Amino acid sequence: MAVPPIQRSPRPADPRHPWLLDTVLGLLVVAALPLAIITIPNTLSVVAKLLPGDIDQVGLMRTHGLALPALMLTVPLAAVALRRVKAAHLMLGGLALVALSDAAGGYAASELVVGAVRVLRGIGAGVIMPATLAAVWGRVAVLRALWVGVFSLSLLAAQSLALWPLDEVSSWKVTLQPYPLVTGVALGLAAVYLLAWTLLGRPAEPRLHLRERSRLLLAAVPAAGIAVVAISTATEGWRAVPVIMLAATAIVGLLALASIGTGESRTMAYSMVAVGVVLVPSAAQVTLVEMGGLGGPGLRGLWIPFAVAGVLAVGASVVVRLFARAAGRWLAPLGLLSMVGGLSSVRLVVPSADGLVLAVPFTLLAVGAAVALTATLQEVGYGTAAFGLSLCFAGVLAGFLLGTGVQMVMLDGVRSAQELVDNYVGALRWWALVGGFLLVAIIVLAAVMVRRPGAETLIRVEGDPPPPGTGPEHGDDGEAPAGDGAGPSQNAEGGARTVVGVAEASSGGSEGGRRKWGDASQSDDDSGEAVPGGSEDQAGDEDGPTGIVPRVVAAASSQGAFDKGESRRDGDEAPGSEGAVPAVPLPGQSPEDTTSP
Repeated sequence: MAVPPIQRSPRPADPRHPWLLDTVLGLLVVAALPLAIITIPNTLSVVAKLLPGDIDQVGLMRTHGLALPALMLTVPLAAVALRRVKAAHLMLGGLALVALSDAAGGYAASELVVGAVRVLRGIGAGVIMPATLAAVWGRVAVLRALWVGVFSLSLLAAQSLALWPLDEVSSWKVTLQPYPLVTGVALGLAAVYLLAWTLLGRPAEPRLHLRERSRLLLAAVPAAGIAVVAISTATEGWRAVPVIMLAATAIVGLLALASIGTGESRTMAYSMVAVGVVLVPSAAQVTLVEMGGLGGPGLRGLWIPFAVAGVLAVGASVVVRLFARAAGRWLAPLGLLSMVGGLSSVRLVVPSADGLVLAVPFTLLAVGAAVALTATLQEVGYGTAAFGLSLCFAGVLAGFLLGTGVQMVMLDGVRSAQELVDNYVGALRWWALVGGFLLVAIIVLAAVMVRRPGAETLIRVEGDPPPPGTGPEHGDDGEAPAGDGAGPSQNAEGGARTVVGVAEASSGGSEGGRRKWGDASQSDDDSGEAVPGGSEDQAGDEDGPTGIVPRVVAAASSQGAFDKGESRRDGDEAPGSEGAVPAVPLPGQSPEDTTSP
């Protein structure tokens, strides 16, 4: 059955001044990501003494916590919206919602208004996260590394950043508008970026495949379930054991959903879940234990450790991005092991009156998260990365639930202030132990699941980007290197450049399975740019891919760089008597043709 060609508009030209766009985008990432992530902590209890007596304080604190459920439900939906809306527009829209919540927070005087303001802020933050990731995806390598480094540092310092504006405040409404000046700066940068993006040329942005959109929508299901559980535990007064069991069930469900896909997709999703579940709850508890009232150095004593951890996290992300591509199989567990070391050091050095010693756990946590995420994100496409990002924020709420359950067990029956402090520190140490074992379990799970074989059929449409992760020899993001054969092809209907191919992705093992593509060349879109395709020599060579074909309907496998077959030594023959069989067999000679080829 012939498939009618899908018409695409010409690809926008590359920007005339890419350095200007990259500079503005880098500044926007540095300002917008922390602003979005500080939405996560619920800090209203810190200013409980400032709350008016005629408002239900317990109910107000519960509605203040609605921002995180709103954020994690928005992330996958905003990523799907990128199919129709440009990232520059989404970034501006998300920051506008955050600015609107800042303005409305000054007028909040009831539980309903506080809930609406926090939900609005959560939606804005949920839009910012996938929009900024999409904006840096196709740009210079340093920009994506900057995104991961700032993301990791923001998760680590989220609690401290949310508490900082509350020092000696006179109004509880500051919790609803913590950084209005930063919001204004970020909104201005987003407007400048949109203007420059429009006038200087629109760089190409990642596009989602059908299967990727389906997975993103599927990620919203466990996020909604975890949100319902979290709200129920807060309103119904559940005991510790049910909370722990439900949190553990939520984490298992996220890991099961992360198992969808192939090799590098699974490893990336597992790493995202691990970072979400462990990093934010751990750093939040450490920050609260190190407050001045509990004998710690206070927030002012924590900024040097945070600064050291941030610089090293961004630097590690840049190094991995530039010099360790296609190394996610061993770098991801190494990064998670660094986080295990950070949790172990938390048990040894926290609490500490000297803030400088906290640079050790903070650095191990932030650098480990940055290395794991950078190594795995560069092995997948944007749709898979957005799917992992959705699981990450769902994991944050699941981790908070699990940490809350541990605290409930430790604080039950407390009778004095000193016993409260001691048991709170004990809860942190138990949580560090639980988080460490959870990270080790995820490392083992990733090592086992990444080797599972899988095969998917891929049909691509002209104009869609090639699937990523086809191996380091393809260069960044799965693009074929220069030198591969390419040329236009047409179908029988007269010029529609649509080709159907089959992609096989199998993992690991002695077979040396790898992705193979049909030997076809294709014009990428109406602009006339050619998509590199494989040559006949590549089709029979097990050490290289066989080309890239356009896509009609996606069920994209992303096995790619995680499963490299063992290369043959010189002189060895390929499996089979006549060499390796290409993914799409070359046309053979007709038996009725008596002419010599």
